[in-house]
Amino acid sequence: MKARFLFAILLLLLIGFFVSCKHEKIVENESAFSMSDSMLKICKFTEVQLEPVKNELRLFGKINADNNRIAQVYPVVGGNVININVELGDYVEQGQVLAELRSQDVAMFEKELLDAQSDFALAQKNLHVKQELFSAKLSSESELSAAKKELEKANAELKRIQEVYSIYQLKKGSLFSITAPISGYIITKNINRNEQLRSDNASAIFSIAQIDVVWMMANVNESDISKIQTGYEADVKTVSYPDTLFKGKIDRIFNVIDPETRAMKVLVKIPNKTSMLKPEMSATMTVKYEEDEFMCTVPSSAVIFDKNKNWVMIFKDRNNIETRLVDVYRQTGNTTYLRTGVKPGEKVFSTNGLLIYDALND
Repeated sequence: MKARFLFAILLLLLIGFFVSCKHEKIVENESAFSMSDSMLKICKFTEVQLEPVKNELRLFGKINADNNRIAQVYPVVGGNVININVELGDYVEQGQVLAELRSQDVAMFEKELLDAQSDFALAQKNLHVKQELFSAKLSSESELSAAKKELEKANAELKRIQEVYSIYQLKKGSLFSITAPISGYIITKNINRNEQLRSDNASAIFSIAQIDVVWMMANVNESDISKIQTGYEADVKTVSYPDTLFKGKIDRIFNVIDPETRAMKVLVKIPNKTSMLKPEMSATMTVKYEEDEFMCTVPSSAVIFDKNKNWVMIFKDRNNIETRLVDVYRQTGNTTYLRTGVKPGEKVFSTNGLLIYDALND
């Protein structure tokens, strides 16, 4: 019995000795690790920052032209369409002829102009005669006054028809040119060759939009309304240009809930100098907003996932590197927020940290 007891004690001493030796060997290997100059060159380090927690909200919508930069073109006179010079999507300059009509209305305006010019000339001549007769005391003052009123009336009618010619840009003959009131792109076209247009048509035949600045209208779910504010930055992507990021800001929030979709609309203004964005394009918008909390941040590339846990490699110097367990709160783009595990000012491996992790922990 005594021999068995002594054997057990000896066995425990031997196990302790081997464990101690193994631990000393591991510590010796870890302390012996040193980064070479070539390794230092290919690694990058980033200081841990304490920043407000930012979150992202993804919204869907479409591109629209700015309503304040759209001109609607209506048929101011009736007539038969004899020529159309533009198509949907064409860029037009202000004053460019979009279409031409052969119009009876224009012919009538021309007759009115000729009649007004004739009446004005006749009233001038009649006033001159009345003035001479009044000077010779062969006409009364009332007749002279009546002649002056007739001239004023004829002059007013002539100015009216001349103003009509100026507004509608009428010319002699029965042809009428429909011109672009502004420079921009044709976004709607409701006119066909040989079509008979009516002057009382309430529908625009052309819509012209300036799209150097466009709108994105997006839907915000009822549960996300509290997360949206005017002025928030928005990143917009489209199906047509998936690798291109368009920057904008929330300009307006429409504080009305659509009863069918249970969503609220927001408007983002986006600079569009290259005219890549076109009205009616489908788009995705990512809105960034801040939460009322501060956390340590590291580049997302610094976080290593292994053994169902997250780690970062802390760099102090080439001979002093630590594998640190961290608690990830959220990853937003290239930034990862950490609840615990690091402190502001510590340096982490932002590139090639996995190589160091494997060297120290395999």
